[in-house]
Order: sequence, then structure tokens, then C-alpha cells
Amino acid sequence: MQVEEYLNRIAESEGTVHLTLIDPASQSPDEAAQIAYAASLGGTDAIMVGGSTGAGGAILEETLLKIKEKTDKPTILFPGNAAGVSRHADAIFFMSLLNSRDINFVTTNQAMGAPFVYKEGIEPISMAYLIVEPGGTVGWVGDARLIPKNKPELAVAYALAGKYLGMHYTYLEAGSGANAPVTPEMIGAVKHVIGNNMLVVGGGIRDGEAAKTCALAGADMIVTGTVLEDSSEVTEKIKELVYAIKKR
Repeated sequence: MQVEEYLNRIAESEGTVHLTLIDPASQSPDEAAQIAYAASLGGTDAIMVGGSTGAGGAILEETLLKIKEKTDKPTILFPGNAAGVSRHADAIFFMSLLNSRDINFVTTNQAMGAPFVYKEGIEPISMAYLIVEPGGTVGWVGDARLIPKNKPELAVAYALAGKYLGMHYTYLEAGSGANAPVTPEMIGAVKHVIGNNMLVVGGGIRDGEAAKTCALAGADMIVTGTVLEDSSEVTEKIKELVYAIKKR
């Protein structure tokens, strides 16, 4: 089964998908593998691997290989640029940062990475990537014109553009370490217009209550990363998040 089909089936049958984000630059490959293993025990559905800075090359390759030794959950690349691509991943969020001022994050890196994705047979999952206030590191690195958190209509406009361009997923990103997630109003407004397309929400989701709020507002998938780096009980934290967003 393709990774996109796998994720969509979970969203349709089990409730909101949980994705664990691991940044190869934040810990050693062995430590990353332990986080992935613990997250798998907690019930995460897939492992995203990538980051805004320093997440490519040999460290990315080794991190993916170590993760695959510890879990059979699908690995999905979350590249910051064309260097964030590896043959060892199962899929890649092939995304365009639609609200970037820098053309490199809209189409240039994508054109540079596409031949490698094709050659290596990595499954591409097309994604409109939108950065919302406060944006964090990724907003700065991606030179994003941040969508104000109280302006859901702007997120709707970008999300519709992504849908009409043929992208299957829309990702609303508040930024790593954000003090709060994207608002329920924005999540609901975007989900309303993209319909059956998948809506991914990340940034600022630190507990089950926040995860549930995002899920009830319309998120098909939630991403957590920083909260796991800061946790000494990864499995228990994932269980908390997963329990909050799955159908019961």
C-alpha cells in the first residue's frame, strides 16, 4: 500500500492521523531512532524526518537507516530544501511553500529535487505548505509572508490555490515551538473549502487537549515534534495525543 493511501485510510476510518516529526539536526541518529521507536509504541501512524536547517546529507541518511532498524512505520521526508531528500525514505511530502517571498521555496528546490525523487522511486505526496504566525524558524528560513492567525480568509485563499493547482494535502504550520496551535477558526475554514483533500496541522500542539481541539476543528492529521524532544516519556506523550484524536 502506498503511504498516501495508508494515511488517508487511517483518517477516514480511525480518526485524525498522528505524525511524529524528527529533525535529524536535533539529536544523534541513534537517539532519533529511539524517539521513533518510543513513538511507535505510543501509537503514532508515521515518522516524518526533516527540518529547517542542517537536516540533509549524511546525517539525514544515517538517521533514516537507524529509524528503519527500530520501527516499520512509514518514513516520510519533510525537506527544508533540495538537500533534504534521501533514497531511504518511503515517501516525501513534495511541498511548495506558497506564502514564501523566495521563489526557491515555491518551485526552484522542487525542480532540483524532483529528478532524484523520480529516479529513486520515492513516493511523492503533493502538499501546499502554509506558514501561519508566529512561524518560528521555518518562517524565517523560508522567508514566509506569515499568515496572521486572526485572518483565516487568507489561509483559505492560499489553500484553495493549492487545491486548484492539484495538491492533495494542505499543511497549516504555526512553527516549531509555537506557543499555541493554529486557531480552530482557521482550521475549520480551510477544511471547509478543501473538502476531501487532507488537512495537516502542526506547531504548538503540546498536549491531548490541544490535539483534540485541532482534530475537532477539522484537522485530518496533526504533527508533533518539539514536545517530544523535550519529553523524557515519549511513549506516554504519544499515547496522550493519539487517544485524544482517534475515534472511540
